[in-house]
Amino acid sequence: MKITILAVGKIKETFYRNAVAEFQKRLSRYTKLEIIETADEKTPDEASETENRKIREMEGERLMKHIRANAYVIALAIEGKMMDSLELSEKIRQQGVYGTSHLVFVIGGSLGLADMVLERADFKLSFSKMTFPHQLMRVILLEQIYRSYRIMNHEPYHK
Repeated sequence: MKITILAVGKIKETFYRNAVAEFQKRLSRYTKLEIIETADEKTPDEASETENRKIREMEGERLMKHIRANAYVIALAIEGKMMDSLELSEKIRQQGVYGTSHLVFVIGGSLGLADMVLERADFKLSFSKMTFPHQLMRVILLEQIYRSYRIMNHEPYHK
């Protein structure tokens, strides 16, 4: 199965880039991993909800260009379903059993995901009710995907 992390914005800090690279290396023995970054929009201070929605829509259009019709899409969203690591591992495993060849995890920008992306999603996943910087969220997501493969393969991994 191919896994794509589709994210708004680039990772700027070296320590986040190093962490992403480490998990890319670790995951290479389990899956073909691709990371696609799309441009983020500048958000003016004290922007109105209309301006925020327009920004989400522009970012959403860029994201949608990278989502294929046959992909199983998991959108990271605060209002999504919370799962523990075992449940996420089982979710990924089941997609392989069902014949899914491409799994896409979508991480929005600072304002979240556009409605069009959330509507396209096959599943909405929440890591917490808290908000995390999208750069850190990418690292957390990659770590959990790596943990999922370790669990699937009955390999030890710290708890």
